[in-house]
Amino acid sequence: MGRKDDLKNQYRINEAIRSSEVRVITEGGAEVMPTYKALDLARRQDVDLVEISPNAQPPVCRLIDYSKFLYQQKKKQKEIKAKQVKVEVKEIRFGPQTDDHDYNFKMKHAIEFLKAGNKVRAYVFFRGRSILFKEQGEVLLLRFANDLEEYAKVESLPSLEGKKMFLYLSPKKPGQAKKPQQQQQQQRVAPEKQEEKAEIPVNNVFANAKISPEDLEKLKSAGTEE
Repeated sequence: MGRKDDLKNQYRINEAIRSSEVRVITEGGAEVMPTYKALDLARRQDVDLVEISPNAQPPVCRLIDYSKFLYQQKKKQKEIKAKQVKVEVKEIRFGPQTDDHDYNFKMKHAIEFLKAGNKVRAYVFFRGRSILFKEQGEVLLLRFANDLEEYAKVESLPSLEGKKMFLYLSPKKPGQAKKPQQQQQQQRVAPEKQEEKAEIPVNNVFANAKISPEDLEKLKSAGTEE
């Protein structure tokens, strides 16, 4: 009710128009005339004189039924609002030694967020002396990015800020999603060899990471364990 009243009171109409002259928009163009003449013209056409641009010199008015004008404005606002996509940033929190069950649970939530068009900020929180395991946290976040490759692109590699290490992911646009590289490899493997463990490809995300070869091997094995 309040919003409707705000829209209704946003415009001056008819005798509420204060300027002595106005620019009236008609089908043939626009004409500057005394306000009393524009009001007379509105009465003869059985419409309202609506001030749509009060700060112009002189103010700009339209000859239109005010109820119809408000309906058009409300419809236009709805169309603008519908086109505006609200992107939220959803947070996923890990510990440096998150187990597989918790990891998979949080990955499912991340997939839901990304499918809904939201960004994901995943982070590892280091409590107390656990900051000594920051490389382990980086491995965890890189694994997370790799496992979500089908749904997300990496905005920034893991970075340590205080006691938290952050990874930023944004959803892929429709049409960008593709099967994970590991799944593509498995489909190309002969049926009798599908039971063998496939190695996670080391993509650009891993290549740019500052982690030791030992930790990288841990990451690769973590992604293939059942």
